[in-house]
Amino acid sequence: MQNHFVLYGANGYTGELIARLSYAYGLRPLLAGRNTEAIKNLAKELSLEYITVGLDNPAALDNLLKGQQLVIHAAGPFSKTAKQMVEACIRNNVHYTDINGDISCFELVKTFNQTAIEKNCMLMPGVGFDVVPTDSVAKKITELFPGVTDLKLAFASIGSTISHGTATTMAEKLGEGGAKRINGKIIGTPLGENSMWVDFGKKNLFVMSIPWGDISTAHHTTGIPNIETFFAIKPSVYKWMKMQKFFNWFLKLELVRNIIKKRIDQRPAGPDEKMRKEGKSLVWGKGTNAEGESITVRLAGPEGYTFTAHASLIIATEILKGNWKPGYQTPAGCYGSELVLKVPGVSYH
Repeated sequence: MQNHFVLYGANGYTGELIARLSYAYGLRPLLAGRNTEAIKNLAKELSLEYITVGLDNPAALDNLLKGQQLVIHAAGPFSKTAKQMVEACIRNNVHYTDINGDISCFELVKTFNQTAIEKNCMLMPGVGFDVVPTDSVAKKITELFPGVTDLKLAFASIGSTISHGTATTMAEKLGEGGAKRINGKIIGTPLGENSMWVDFGKKNLFVMSIPWGDISTAHHTTGIPNIETFFAIKPSVYKWMKMQKFFNWFLKLELVRNIIKKRIDQRPAGPDEKMRKEGKSLVWGKGTNAEGESITVRLAGPEGYTFTAHASLIIATEILKGNWKPGYQTPAGCYGSELVLKVPGVSYH
């Protein structure tokens, strides 16, 4: 197996986790990103090569990708970074993956499908916790229970927190509302429009509807026309979130978003090692057919950032071995519902 791939955004919280774990998979990525000092220090510590390059420089990106087979793009917010890297990958016949979870970014990358097919390269956004476990649950449901017309997916993160990158992406979306898929089309909805209690197997948790990436990806993977996604949250917080619709205009102000981003920067970069070791992620999926019959599938695994580091490298390994399909792909759509079981500590139940 040749080992020519770029980890872009290696200076970020999740990017660094991927870089450190790459040795466990026998991989040695070329580290890249915008922060010269951070990239240099990490590369020196891990005995890896590095290049600092901005996404606003197409010529420099072309030089970065020369002779490479694959990019793991870990530099968000992806609404501002995905397009540049996708275009660079297509120009240079390089496979593209990212750890994005933004519906609009999945839909954007999908528009490059035909061009990627012509260039014989693969585009697979969402190779991390969003959306590998949920995509796998969606695929498993259709394998066990053909004919599903309605899909509900819920996930929970136990004992962990979010990184700067995730928090910043969320800040970029403040006031934007939610989304779901109805009759094959993505429609806007109020954030938290629906809520319910879910039996995750290990815990019963309260969840609210959110615009998770599977609104885009699960439809591509399974063809199910009606999809809604949920996230576990405290009922008391949900009550506050339901009030958001009255001040969405305020949350959309750039001044407000910038103030929130500054506060994010003052927090720890992400969950510490103890949280990552002890934290858990839970996924629940329910598929219902036209007759009202249903099936439930549950999945449990490691904490989300640990999950992302493993999943992104497992998929990278498959691609570098030559196991890939041209054009836009989703994780379970390309590799099946058993892909997720390659992540240590993951099981269906």
